[in-house]
Amino acid sequence: MHGPASPGWLLVALCAATGAYCLLRMRSTVEEQRRAAGGEALMGFGMAAMAVPAAVAAPPHWAWLGYAAVFGAAALRALWAARGGGHHLHHVVGACAMVYMAVVMAASPGHHHAHGGSGVPLVTGALLLYFTAYVLLSGVRLLPVAAMTGSTGSTGSTGSTGSTGAMLPRPARTPGWGDRPELSRACRLSMGIAMLAMLVTL
Repeated sequence: MHGPASPGWLLVALCAATGAYCLLRMRSTVEEQRRAAGGEALMGFGMAAMAVPAAVAAPPHWAWLGYAAVFGAAALRALWAARGGGHHLHHVVGACAMVYMAVVMAASPGHHHAHGGSGVPLVTGALLLYFTAYVLLSGVRLLPVAAMTGSTGSTGSTGSTGSTGAMLPRPARTPGWGDRPELSRACRLSMGIAMLAMLVTL
C-alpha cells in the first residue's frame, strides 16, 4: 500500500502478529473455530503483505491481481460457509474489502505512490462505515468477556469431596489458546483496526 513508512511497518507488524496468533488458534479442538482461524490467518498475512511500504517493495501489477484472485476465492468460500451463520458473513465482507483494495491498486496508474483518491468514494465510504461500526462493537464486546472469564476462573466448580466430607472446589480447566474468546475477539478487533487504516489510504 501507500503512505509513510513508519506507520506502514507498524501495520505490517500488527497484521503479521495477528495472523501468527490465528495459526495458533487453528490448534483448537473445535472444528468451527479452526475454520474461522484459518480464514483470519489468511486475512492477517494478506493484509501484512499489502501493507508493506511501497518505498521498500513496490509490488508489480500482477501481484495485485494475485491478491484479488486469492481473496476472491476466500470470499466465495466464506459465503458458502455463511449458510450456517456464525462469523462467516464478516469474513465475506473482509475478503471483499481485500479484493476491492487490490483491484483499486492494480487499476490506479500510479498505484505504487498514490496518496488517496484512487478508490470509488461510495464503496470506500461504505466499507469505512462498516469496519468502524465493527471495531466499536468488538471493543464493547471484548470488555465483558474478559471480566467474565476472570470471574469464572476464580470461583471454579464444585467437585471432589475432601477428608471432612465437605465438597471442595474443583479447579476450572484453563482453555487452550485457540478456545479463549477474549483473545479471539482481540484478534478480530486488531484486524478491523488495520482494515480501517488501509481503507483510509485509498
